[in-house]
Amino acid sequence: MTEEKLGKIIDFYGFKGTLKNNGNYGNGHINDTILLEFENDGVTSKYVLQKINKYVFHHPDELMQNMKGITEHLKKKVAEAGGNPDREVLSIVYAKGGSMFWIDENEDYWRITEFISGASSHEIVEKPEDFYITGLAFGKFQSQLSDYPADTLYYTIPGFHDTRARYNNFLRTVEADKAGRVAECKDEIQFILDRKDLAYYSMDSYDKGEIPLRVTHNDTKLNNLLIDDKTGEAICVLDLDTVMPGFAMTDFGDAIRTGACTALEDEPDVDKVHCDLALFEAFAKGFIEGCDGKLTDHEIETLPMGALGITYEQALRFLADYLEGDVYYKTAYPEHNLVRTHTQIRMVEEMEAKWNQIQEIIKKYK
Repeated sequence: MTEEKLGKIIDFYGFKGTLKNNGNYGNGHINDTILLEFENDGVTSKYVLQKINKYVFHHPDELMQNMKGITEHLKKKVAEAGGNPDREVLSIVYAKGGSMFWIDENEDYWRITEFISGASSHEIVEKPEDFYITGLAFGKFQSQLSDYPADTLYYTIPGFHDTRARYNNFLRTVEADKAGRVAECKDEIQFILDRKDLAYYSMDSYDKGEIPLRVTHNDTKLNNLLIDDKTGEAICVLDLDTVMPGFAMTDFGDAIRTGACTALEDEPDVDKVHCDLALFEAFAKGFIEGCDGKLTDHEIETLPMGALGITYEQALRFLADYLEGDVYYKTAYPEHNLVRTHTQIRMVEEMEAKWNQIQEIIKKYK
């Protein structure tokens, strides 16, 4: 960022004191993030400045309206429970005129939140306890927002987890065969086609009135939590950009897909890919406890299908991108998306093989 642009942002927000430090912060893959540190009369204040990625989020103004409503609701819940709203919920910094963002000459949106000190985000689930804490935090997130009207939120990424629509788009992708790769992927394509029911499960369940619309986070990973440096407890849910209407089973499944897998998403040796049931149980225990009775019995019963369905969806997405010529996901080598497809397929197969055990785990904590 240029000094001129930074100066305009500081003036727009009306920050006082001397800017002592500014530099890239975190390792997010979507938004550009900068940590600002001011000193004023011996007092240091820190803020997180972010440029919202307009190529991912086409309507940053709607995203910020979602964020405003969600954070205000969460702060009330935390205060009612006797907690510290400024530490347990992200705080939007408003400009002098009340705006939640500054728009530059390129029509990029920049927003600022308060920095929460004494806490860190962790990248890797090292032990089941880490995943239990993750489940507890995102379950609590569900509980706190269970009375928020989900249908009033904007879809920041329309159709993000509409697997039914993604499946139908996949069929068109196969038919088009733009990159000429269909012939080499017959087995992978057949795997997707054989499990069409997974693509339709969540949306069909909603259409039938079997599951309600919820406020969902849609990126339920350990690194989207702030962990208190002293207590080791999760204190704040981060990255609210993908908060939008969805299903509880999807948030549960998204965490399991990556957190309970014994290998990286692009591991070329699928024999290393397993669904770790100890990790699955740790997250399930935490998530159901955190939800605190706010989910219906049927929603809890659908959690395993959420894990299976979201992993299937990701396999479909990686394969579709490979068949289109790698136009969406960044790749390091020609077969990268196909390798990613294979890890997701193996994870689906693992869950299918362990289905009875997975069901018993959910019954145990229901």
